[in-house]
Amino acid sequence: MLLEIHPKNPDERKVKQIVASLQKGGVIIYPTDTVYGIGCDIEHPEAIERICHIKGIQSSKAQLSFLCNDLSHLSEFTKSINTPLYRFLKQHVPGPYTFILPASKKVPKLLRTKKETVGIRVPNNPISHAILKELGRPILSASLPTENNEILNDPFEIYEKFQHVVDFVIDGGLGGVTPSTIIDCVISPPEIIRQGLGIVE
Repeated sequence: MLLEIHPKNPDERKVKQIVASLQKGGVIIYPTDTVYGIGCDIEHPEAIERICHIKGIQSSKAQLSFLCNDLSHLSEFTKSINTPLYRFLKQHVPGPYTFILPASKKVPKLLRTKKETVGIRVPNNPISHAILKELGRPILSASLPTENNEILNDPFEIYEKFQHVVDFVIDGGLGGVTPSTIIDCVISPPEIIRQGLGIVE
């Protein structure tokens, strides 16, 4: 289903509709402060596998992140966050950044990399914020599959392509075409491993 949600003032009823789908194991495509992403509730392994199937990858090799409402979930899903690193994170959220951090044992085994890390993302987007706040926990986040490295940013085109494999495509207006900046925070000092929209001074 294609569901239009106001990009600045998300309708509460529509947000609840999306969250109800996530709680049942649904897969959604949604806008962020960078590009449109595909996601599901992290507590539904079958939904995670659906996303990996859509992307055509194995779950063990997937580049998946946790989309969080704020940094309150850090202590639950990450470990070894010292004060300087926490301050660094605080300076850059919400924003177009994905932080690679040491994963705690609460990260579902299906989502842990061989390096025992997890990506954490706090987007600056009202629709994402409303969904995460209503759900009360992170959602799994991944980039949409691309053809010829072309990033789809028109929700109608996205719907045409993915309507049969996801439960909802959220129309929050035209999305961006530049992904988030990925920062490896396992090493010190943190190192940019993909330069995206976010700028780090």
